[in-house]
Amino acid sequence: MSHTTLVGERVLAAEGARPAQVRIDGDLIGSVTALDDVQGHGPDVEVLPPGSVVVPGFIDIHVHGGGGHDMAASPDSMRAAVDFHRAHGTTSGLVSLVTAPVEQLCRQLGWAADLAEAGLVAGAHLEGPFLSHVRCGAQNPAHLKLPDTDAFSRMYDAARGHLRMITIAPELPGALPLVEQAVAAGVVVAVGHTDATYTEAEAAYVRGATVATHLFNGMRPVHHREPGPVLASLDAGARCEVINDGIHVHPAVLREVLARGADRLVLVTDAIDATGVGDGSYELGGQQVTVSDGAARLDSGSLAGSTLTMDRAVRRAVKDGIPLEQAVAAAARNPAAAVGLDGVGAIAPGARADLVVLDAQLRVTRVMRGGQWIS
Repeated sequence: MSHTTLVGERVLAAEGARPAQVRIDGDLIGSVTALDDVQGHGPDVEVLPPGSVVVPGFIDIHVHGGGGHDMAASPDSMRAAVDFHRAHGTTSGLVSLVTAPVEQLCRQLGWAADLAEAGLVAGAHLEGPFLSHVRCGAQNPAHLKLPDTDAFSRMYDAARGHLRMITIAPELPGALPLVEQAVAAGVVVAVGHTDATYTEAEAAYVRGATVATHLFNGMRPVHHREPGPVLASLDAGARCEVINDGIHVHPAVLREVLARGADRLVLVTDAIDATGVGDGSYELGGQQVTVSDGAARLDSGSLAGSTLTMDRAVRRAVKDGIPLEQAVAAAARNPAAAVGLDGVGAIAPGARADLVVLDAQLRVTRVMRGGQWIS
């Protein structure tokens, strides 16, 4: 078994950011020791540059592509998009699939299962097809379906046990029985792309939904007499995805979610293939997308995912006044808890050695996954 010891002046472990030594045994973290308690360094020690911050690997539970690669295009493209985001600090997470014909989603879920069984991702997230036409956003309306337990079963089987999360609009006929079916199968249910009233969304949470898909976006807006799914999600204690790219939500949204509990905020990218490539014309779920100044939109003006990476989401959160510890928790520990991932999302003994080294400006300088530095 290989052994590596990293020494950093700011290691973000359970006790907060402090000078510490992290011992890595094989693919796991063996120990985290405050430098004041370290009696000298052995020959396998690497001292990180001054100003470095060591944080747990980021976990993105909602991402569609990146680096010019659409996860839904082919197995190779799915893998390449995962690799692109890994270089930006995302060491684990889900493959998200937009609405498409069920047969096509089954094929894509098979690709995601292959990656999960190779240990490269934690599973798949179905963002559809059981979503609202009224709030479909960039989901292709031609392929939206009413909740269908048989269709769900087909997709669940195609994922070979690796379907981790599904987004459902709870106001649709048959949605609540489907929520119960998915929860019973061990799949996390998220409320999203929904025109639900407060009461309709609340009913989904009562039946076991636990996540809000990109809070505020693709949802009936808050009104003082009908607060809708946003307040229902906050009141239910849901983990709330937020796309923190400076386009999808105001910084006050992050503060409001955090005010409901430090474990509630889940940073996601919702990134598409244009991420890391630049402005231009792209396609998402069979629809034309134009990226201009980093904002991805359909011809209708609807936002169509983002061009965000997790490291940028964390930097922006800190810039917006969120303490570093809370921003990193929202990018690592909280998403891991949201979809039931154990042994990741923290710098702690026994956790997988997934680490990101940031410089003083919180830019990624190195990424370790499973005890191995990636190039």
